[in-house]
Amino acid sequence: MNMLVSKVQRSAAALGMAAALVSLAAPVQAQTAEQFIAIPSYRVGPYGTNGQSWYGGFVDYLTYVNLKEGGVNGVKLAWEECETEYNNAKGVECYERLKARSSASHGTAYHVMSTGISYALVDKTAADKVPLVMMGYGRTDAVDGSVFPYAFPLVTTYQMQASAIVKYLADKNKGSLAGKKIVYLYHDSAYGKEPIVALEAEAKLGKFNLVEIPVAHPGNEQGAQWLKIRQENPDYVIFWGWGVMNQTALKAAQKVGYPRDKMVGSWWAGSEEDTIPAGEAAKGYLSATWNVAGKNVPLIADIDKVVYGAGKGNMQNASKVGSVLYNRGVSAAVVTVEAIRVAQAKFGKGKVMNGEQMRWAFENLNLSSARLQQLGATGLLPEIQTSCSNHEGSGKVKIQQWDGSKWVVVSDWVEGNKGLVHPLFKATAAQYAKEKGITPACVKS
Repeated sequence: MNMLVSKVQRSAAALGMAAALVSLAAPVQAQTAEQFIAIPSYRVGPYGTNGQSWYGGFVDYLTYVNLKEGGVNGVKLAWEECETEYNNAKGVECYERLKARSSASHGTAYHVMSTGISYALVDKTAADKVPLVMMGYGRTDAVDGSVFPYAFPLVTTYQMQASAIVKYLADKNKGSLAGKKIVYLYHDSAYGKEPIVALEAEAKLGKFNLVEIPVAHPGNEQGAQWLKIRQENPDYVIFWGWGVMNQTALKAAQKVGYPRDKMVGSWWAGSEEDTIPAGEAAKGYLSATWNVAGKNVPLIADIDKVVYGAGKGNMQNASKVGSVLYNRGVSAAVVTVEAIRVAQAKFGKGKVMNGEQMRWAFENLNLSSARLQQLGATGLLPEIQTSCSNHEGSGKVKIQQWDGSKWVVVSDWVEGNKGLVHPLFKATAAQYAKEKGITPACVKS
């Protein structure tokens, strides 16, 4: 919004006192000429370090598009952040505040980076007809667009990620985990609970013993949990942590002598923010990911050159440009901007897109390998192709390993068991529709 305010100030200075009398209307006029993107972010609190990198990457890509292309087909991008502190109530407050900033876009698309906040907003965003984009988090059953037309758990969901991790571990054991014991150590929140149904189904199918151990928010106390893990002596630990919980777990594993190369974290437990503070305790640790780290991705290198070269970078610590979470934030912004392009191609190039038009675009994405290459984003995220029946669009992950100084990808794309997982969330989507009185149907364009 600083961009918008500065435009009003310049206008008032040029037109004098008469213009100043009507300057209160100017921000709304400015917003109608720009694509306003709401950013309910968190950069403080127990998860603030993670949010700084993710939202830094997101904002840097928006700046990059404005600097490099002059916006999308001439429509400049504008945005405003609102601090949620990863708190559900504050997340709703930020949503209500930001959606009112632009009568044209209502915020374009919301990336709240919190499963809890996304649960709180899924009905609100549907009623307001603006997309809720949950890249790698949120409600798994929102994959069903006939029930959740405005919710998009893009790239892949927690349940598919959990299934992919199980497949990776099975492949390491000649295709079977029968008779093995796996501990699921998880953040005791909607985020941590979301994959349980898939893991329990996988355990039943694969005949392995699943032990579930929750960790209370924020996760900096895990002594009892790791004592239990030492007693259970599992073959593997699947780890669903976030923020300070991650480095705490790695240090605790080292303390009780549990091998880190037997721990596989979720993609929110696999960043430099987790491993570097853990020091030697992190070496050998594995995690899922959908994006690579590093500046060797051409798009990341160009953002560094164009945005930071112009002194307009969002990151106070520019050394984090190219980190896992920074690159992931860029990937979310790429998908958002590509959706704006798709919407404009159908509804009018050079125009501001509203929430309903953006919904259509997110449901008709075809982010192919060829397009990713054009963007310089090969490896930054997998191909994404969405439809009414599939708001996920991919379902694939890679496994990476911390070598003591950097993340190294150690697998090709791994896809979870769709035949097992998709019926699980379709069942919960159907139950949700029944409870809400929704008749499942695809929205017509």
